[in-house]
Amino acid sequence: MSSEPTSPASPDPAASVPAPSHPASPIAMDALSTVLARIDDLDDPALQARLARRIDGKTKPLGALGAIEALAIRIGMIVGGTAPRLHAPQVVVFAADHGLARHRTSAYPSDVTVQMVRNFLDGGAAVSVLARQHGLALSVVDCGVRTAIAPRAGLIDRRIAAGTADALQGPAMSAEQCLRAIDNGIALAGALPGNVLLLGEMGIGNTSAAALLLARLTGWPIDDCVGRGTGLDDAGLAHKREILRQVMARDAAMTHDGADAAQGLPNDSSVRVLAALASLGGFEIATMVGTVLRAAADRRVIVVDGLITSVAVLVAEQLAPMVLQRCVFAHRSAEAAHGRLLAHWGVEPLLQLGLRLGEGSGAALAWPLIVSACRLLDEMASFDDAGVAGPA
Repeated sequence: MSSEPTSPASPDPAASVPAPSHPASPIAMDALSTVLARIDDLDDPALQARLARRIDGKTKPLGALGAIEALAIRIGMIVGGTAPRLHAPQVVVFAADHGLARHRTSAYPSDVTVQMVRNFLDGGAAVSVLARQHGLALSVVDCGVRTAIAPRAGLIDRRIAAGTADALQGPAMSAEQCLRAIDNGIALAGALPGNVLLLGEMGIGNTSAAALLLARLTGWPIDDCVGRGTGLDDAGLAHKREILRQVMARDAAMTHDGADAAQGLPNDSSVRVLAALASLGGFEIATMVGTVLRAAADRRVIVVDGLITSVAVLVAEQLAPMVLQRCVFAHRSAEAAHGRLLAHWGVEPLLQLGLRLGEGSGAALAWPLIVSACRLLDEMASFDDAGVAGPA
């Protein structure tokens, strides 16, 4: 069997995740530099050829399984073998609040963040249902929710503060906060079991943070990066765009203290990326960046959900370009900027269902396709095995 999903009755993975023992910036920077150095190029023409021969030799016309064949090869390249086994898949939902949300950039109030975190943990959210259906372990990480949540099963406490600062007035995070969040994510990924990570997020206002980072890191106009998020009407969307234009102007005018903390990284572009993340991002996005980097270093399959998780991957990719080799993109969301980012990378997602929920729901919906790709590669008969004549 090519996949061994975690049973819903298995021990709570959140209970085994220790808190990082080193919140100080210099040590956090060392951890980041160490992880970046481990993210190497997975290009292996010999392995890719063996995988292609194996899938081509199955009892089917060449290419008849379409994108599932490419998916099987990609997973084999990540895991490093022609019979990849996926075990203990982890859905991790990163949650935090955003100071910028006070400017009504979302259709919902910030109180919804903590309410939804409780909903995840109670089993009532979409991703909770899907994780239960598919036997996926689900953890929720409090990276900086405005209202503290009492300890309970499934919750991982990695709070930096009660939400970020107002990015319209100044940097959303200090350099130290940003590095602590990344370090939290690195430690989290190192402690979770399995070789598959499915990314999810929750945070009222985080589509604004994602749009700001997307514009800053790609150079695209901010208006092209802003969408309706949780369902803004036309007036709300126009207001959101105006607020984010002002944030971009503030950001351009300021000296980023994140640059000072980024000394010692491999190149100057890392300084720029960390400065942008501190100025415009969120605690959940920064923590997710650290988790993606560590998962990439460990050669885990990283299943990417929608816009916000993709922007976290963008930040990670600009720090370590080979991160993208470890990613499977679950779906193309209804946010136009998400489709543009996927096209920028030249990647095709597995699904296009008009989703815009977040939470990791799209990643969980794509999970059966990932399992199927592995099982077909491993269990489907070849022409020789089945005694079936091949093509003439």
